[in-house]
Amino acid sequence: MASIEDAVQTNAPRSRLRGGLVTVGTVAALLAAMGLTVLGLGAADNAVANYDASSWLWSAARSELARVNGVTAKVDTRTEIPNAVRHPMQITQTDRLLVLRDLHTGQVSSLDLATLQLTATTRTTPGLGVSVALHEDSAFVVDAVQGIVRQLDPRSLTPVGEPVHYPPGITGGTFDGEGRLWIAVPSQGTVSAITAATLPSTPASAAPAGPGLSPKQVESYDVAEASHELVVSTLDEGVAVLDRTAGKLVRVQQGKVHPTPLTLSGAAAMPTRTSGQRVPVTVPAERRVLVVGDGGEEQAFTVPGEGDRLSPAVAWADRFYCADEATGTIYAFDAGGQLVETIKGRANGPLELEVRENRLFINSPDAATARVVDDKHQVRDVDKYANDVLGGDPPPVAPPPPPPPPKKPRVNKPSAPRSVTAAAGNAQARVSWRPAAANGAEIIKYVVEGGGQRLEVGANQRAVEVTGLTNGETYRFAVHAVNAKGDGPPRTSNPVIPTAAVPDPPASATAQERPDGTVLVTWPAANGQGNTIARYAVTASSAGTNAPVGESTKTELVVPAGELEFGTQYAFTVVAVNDKGAGSAASPVSNTVVPFTTPGTPLDLRAATVADQPGAVTVQWAPAEANGRPVSKYLVDVGGRASEVNDTRTTVTGLGNGQNVVVKVKAVNEAGPGPEATATARTVAEPRVTVTGSSSTATAATVTFTVDAGGGQATCAVSTPGEPTKAGACSSITMTGLTPGTAYAFTVTATNAAGKGTATKGETTQPLYGIATCRNGASGPEASYCTREVAGARNGNEIFKVTEQDNDRQAGWVANGTRLKAFCKKSGEEVYAYIYNNDKRSTWWVQVEYEGKNYIPWAWLNLEGGDNINVLPTC
Repeated sequence: MASIEDAVQTNAPRSRLRGGLVTVGTVAALLAAMGLTVLGLGAADNAVANYDASSWLWSAARSELARVNGVTAKVDTRTEIPNAVRHPMQITQTDRLLVLRDLHTGQVSSLDLATLQLTATTRTTPGLGVSVALHEDSAFVVDAVQGIVRQLDPRSLTPVGEPVHYPPGITGGTFDGEGRLWIAVPSQGTVSAITAATLPSTPASAAPAGPGLSPKQVESYDVAEASHELVVSTLDEGVAVLDRTAGKLVRVQQGKVHPTPLTLSGAAAMPTRTSGQRVPVTVPAERRVLVVGDGGEEQAFTVPGEGDRLSPAVAWADRFYCADEATGTIYAFDAGGQLVETIKGRANGPLELEVRENRLFINSPDAATARVVDDKHQVRDVDKYANDVLGGDPPPVAPPPPPPPPKKPRVNKPSAPRSVTAAAGNAQARVSWRPAAANGAEIIKYVVEGGGQRLEVGANQRAVEVTGLTNGETYRFAVHAVNAKGDGPPRTSNPVIPTAAVPDPPASATAQERPDGTVLVTWPAANGQGNTIARYAVTASSAGTNAPVGESTKTELVVPAGELEFGTQYAFTVVAVNDKGAGSAASPVSNTVVPFTTPGTPLDLRAATVADQPGAVTVQWAPAEANGRPVSKYLVDVGGRASEVNDTRTTVTGLGNGQNVVVKVKAVNEAGPGPEATATARTVAEPRVTVTGSSSTATAATVTFTVDAGGGQATCAVSTPGEPTKAGACSSITMTGLTPGTAYAFTVTATNAAGKGTATKGETTQPLYGIATCRNGASGPEASYCTREVAGARNGNEIFKVTEQDNDRQAGWVANGTRLKAFCKKSGEEVYAYIYNNDKRSTWWVQVEYEGKNYIPWAWLNLEGGDNINVLPTC
């Protein structure tokens, strides 16, 4: 992949002057249509709505930029970025322009915020190492690996004048409030300020070099010893440089350098930009923040919680905000260091804190929620997905709970460095080494002793030039590491004898990243100037880092997989060492490469039954580590059914019902498929019914049962021949309207997406009884009507073989209060019970058990349970 220099046609040799300008030709810009789609407001509305107090925030899962109105804490516009789902994105913005860089692809795009139109795109090397800086109408691309700083016209992304060249491995690259771009050079111990050139009135394909069309000036300041590890935070005016090696903070303001020693016992960090006069310095391993005033006064406070995943504290409106990325929590401290507010979030990856437009914007790129904090410290939530116009988005899935914090490792002093080697030069020697084991506490620095000197070297440098030596004398150098626990044991280098007879450096170096994670570095043989070249020492440079990666007796070196960080840009230099131990100067810097290998294992794989779909399993997972190249797809295998998926979820169908399946998911990138994650799941099975009991009344029966729904959602019903089916809860169903004293066979049916399950149960309804009722009147014949049987005359409670009062077909008579078993009802002669049974009148007759099965008028029989004739079936 090309770096920002690969498209440059060089017309003059490159210079290594400290902060000097060199002559470089124009860039052939790689312009391509990106096809951004605006979601929300129309273009005219956007132009009107684009006022201050807004910020564009990235949503990686949606591949969207959302413009958040800082006044309303609402999203007013979204812009979809094609082919960037779950890609990390660097966003740089002003009121008028927005430049974004996709770390996975390296593409840099410029968006005009008034029209929401893409003005230009260009390619850079993917991965960490290249950054974009904007201030008003000024734009720079900083290639920290190659040490190239190039001004661009943000309207066209074409170069403006000549780039600035530094040694490889620079850091910084942000503007201060006065519009100066600050760059730190750890290998020199310097920091530089670059002032942008004035842009031409109209964008051109490439602005030619000339007066006023190149960066106006470059100021350089000594802020540290060479090879110290430096961190940069730009200020409202000037810059603060943290010397992690020496443990001091250096302010450069109004052309003056102000160093302040710090009380540090661990590796510290700063935000890229600090508002106000007090600079926060965060020590993540100790969860401690030091606040340094402009007069050098130091104040410290401790951040609650556990673990070392603290982002650098950010200063805003006399408070300091520190994000714990392990829990998603933001802690706010007042100017006195007191905890005044805890902003709860959810554990979901990185948290980005940026002060702009008189507000603090807090964004979680992997989550739906952002926050806005105004200068009165009011915190408001922002739903980045609200009022979404994208159709068909899947419902949000709650993330898995955060893992418990890792157990704190035992902390000891570091081990001795590995492979300490020295190569002699002219009155100097170059000492390099491989890392020491940190033993639980991050290494702060290395100390090199020899030749009567003691030099401190940054933890990420691991090489130093020891000057002021005497040619012809023998020197050895001892190197030891330092962490929060103290000094580790030293390891001594080979002896060297400085000499003026040094070999030439290799004329070039070439690097090639390979899919197995290794990097191949090659170079032509160096001229030994009369001596034999015994070995070559190779150094890797990345942003802010220069460190040896190995030695070779050949003209190539294979850097093992894992030695370099995947997804980070590196370039290489090579030093030739002859058989006398004398070393050359470094070769020219190689091309930039980004080490990569197959992706990591997909995380948090979960597979589950699809309750409403037969033969289906739903699968979801968290993205796999890309390991230097974008994940292009996922290979999903569920029970032998293979598919390719571009998202982090899928539903696989066509499996058998009730089938136990093994789920396998692999991520694929340019290097191929990575290791698989596995889980198990079961498709929905036909339900199983188990009857646990039954009961009945005279006209109803209840069946109780349990249902194994087979992982699905079951519905249940009870049926019996001759009666309508009754649906109900899948635990108990009562069927009414049954015939008293009748044996029934009930079938319970449970149904889900996979099919049906049944079980049967027999139950006999209880018999229904009635009370023969004829109560005498108060006087006269009525007083004995119910207590005597008169042949040929009517009397209450008479029972007949037919449904009429036919004396010839009378079966008998019963006294008042006699309890009779009822079977069914039949229509017949109307009977009026007069005063003897509450004036009851009916044509219904009830078949009862009396001398077999015979009939009594319902007028004389009061049925138990409410005297409801309708509960009896028709005879």
